Amino acid sequence: MRKQKRAAIIQDMSGFGRCSMTVALPLMSTGGIQCCPVPTALLSNHTAYPSYFFYDFTDQMSDYTAEWKKMQLEFDGIYAGFLGSKEQIDLVEQFIFDFKQEGTLVIVDPVMGDHGEAYPTYTEEMCQEMKRLVGLADIITPNLTEACILTDRPYREDGWTAQALHTMASELAEKGAKKIVITGIDQGHFVSNYVYEVGGEHGFVRRKKVAAARPGTGDVFASMIARDTINGVTFRKAVGRAAEFVKQCLICSEEMEVPKNDGVCFELFMDLKRG
Repeated sequence: MRKQKRAAIIQDMSGFGRCSMTVALPLMSTGGIQCCPVPTALLSNHTAYPSYFFYDFTDQMSDYTAEWKKMQLEFDGIYAGFLGSKEQIDLVEQFIFDFKQEGTLVIVDPVMGDHGEAYPTYTEEMCQEMKRLVGLADIITPNLTEACILTDRPYREDGWTAQALHTMASELAEKGAKKIVITGIDQGHFVSNYVYEVGGEHGFVRRKKVAAARPGTGDVFASMIARDTINGVTFRKAVGRAAEFVKQCLICSEEMEVPKNDGVCFELFMDLKRG
């Protein structure tokens, strides 16, 4: 009998700004997946705006997910994004231990920093904890900065060879993840993503650079990969589709003069969900 896919999505919820949960829920739902949110925090808008309301959900997360354990819920996918504290990383680890079964795909987007710097909220202790969490994932989607943090490498903007990226991805795989994409690699007129699969394919997936990155584009990218891989799409194909989707969203957002902090107008491309 045909069974609908179901995924737990563990992220913060920003009411405005197109990022994290407000990106993941619609994109994965249009892939036919039943989405079950586990909020880590509630924000009026994301933190790139001058001011925002913030409510930390850490103290409620255990009671929230305990009800799911009582219900004996099962998931085809567990997708974790930005986490705001060591305690939240620990809670996600426990969630994976409680709910991962044979066939459950765990995707972790280790949202830790960008442009060579960890985010101000990320302490050294949190970086160490994230190294452990990515080892529990089947798929991880770090950007170049995050990959360097996770492998204790110095960051540089450019000059990354395929061999250097392969070595870094191999070290990430040694932590436990079997499929890795290092995102946002600047290669002149192209933005590249390095794909690595244990015992499988590796190499670049490139798209022509069409505009500067915006807040939330990484969330769109990772959510598309989570959606497609949970639905059985091969990893490299999922990365290519995600890259193309983000590219089209960026072009449209520039043409419509969408303010940068408002993210990308991915909603206008929802009809491409099966493309």
